Amino acid sequence: RVKLDDALNIRLKVLDQQNVEIFNPMGESSNLPSGEQQKSYFDGFIVDQHGNIEIPTFGTMNVLGYTTDEIEELIKQRLLEEQFKETANIFVTVKLTGLTYTASGEIGSPGTNTIYKQRVNIFEAIANSGEIPVTGDISDVMVIRQYPQGQQIHHLDLTDVQVMESPYYYLQPNDMIYVKPRKQKSWGFGVTGKETLTTLITVASLLTTTILLIDRL
Repeated sequence: RVKLDDALNIRLKVLDQQNVEIFNPMGESSNLPSGEQQKSYFDGFIVDQHGNIEIPTFGTMNVLGYTTDEIEELIKQRLLEEQFKETANIFVTVKLTGLTYTASGEIGSPGTNTIYKQRVNIFEAIANSGEIPVTGDISDVMVIRQYPQGQQIHHLDLTDVQVMESPYYYLQPNDMIYVKPRKQKSWGFGVTGKETLTTLITVASLLTTTILLIDRL
């Protein structure tokens, strides 16, 4: 469902295309070349802090909480009431022009990114953010999602194939991904089993040497 700050790409096809050019700044084709995907994002209609989009000559429309299918029907009904008479003359498509998310913690390139696709799963988002290094805990990746009542934290185990069945497998606009450090790193014992063992042996040797020196005093 549409949230604040989402960008909507709206396309109309009607018999008299000149009447709806304001909806189609990129032209009639919905299959934009990859080089123009980013331009379509900035040409989109942004959902403001009140949940509205503002369309010149068309006016204000509240879209907060609606699905893109529902928004298509709202636009179609409004056009029928104000400009057209026959449903068959109108074809409306509404899409999110890009998915923006923020990645932080133990990840290659922390920060905010936008992927110009309709659906983005957790693996695609992580790959786009530089992957998770060995210091990151992939068994408990957090997805922090905004809801009308506030933030909620959801946990994903990326080592479990069942993660693809999770309702949080696909991201939503403005999600935050947080990757915790592995326990070994938190404790300062290394990030792999070999490094941890080496660290423990070093500590044990140091303690033994210290005890022997004390006994000789």
